[in-house]
Amino acid sequence: MSIEQFKQFVKKHPKLIEEVRQGKKTWKELYNDWYVFGEDDNMWDEYRTTEVKQEQGDLMQKLASYVKHLDVNELQTYITNVQQAITSIQEVVRQMQQTKKDPFSFRKD
Repeated sequence: MSIEQFKQFVKKHPKLIEEVRQGKKTWKELYNDWYVFGEDDNMWDEYRTTEVKQEQGDLMQKLASYVKHLDVNELQTYITNVQQAITSIQEVVRQMQQTKKDPFSFRKD
């Protein structure tokens, strides 16, 4: 992890700058925490901007809307088709194993 990556992290979390300016944290403390825990740790949640939280909320709303409008019968049809395709592939593999020949090898003439 480089200093440049830390700078990008701080740009994504502008509340960290306020913490340093107010004397609550030092850059060294923040860098060490970032280096040890990584940027995805829950300790950074309080510094995340509302924009990031809003995007997460929007994603959850879209997902919930998608699930509401999901046609269960259509989903069942897709699952059945995938199962049939897998069964067909398994049958082909089984036939190839029974003949114990490699259909993709070429003989020398």
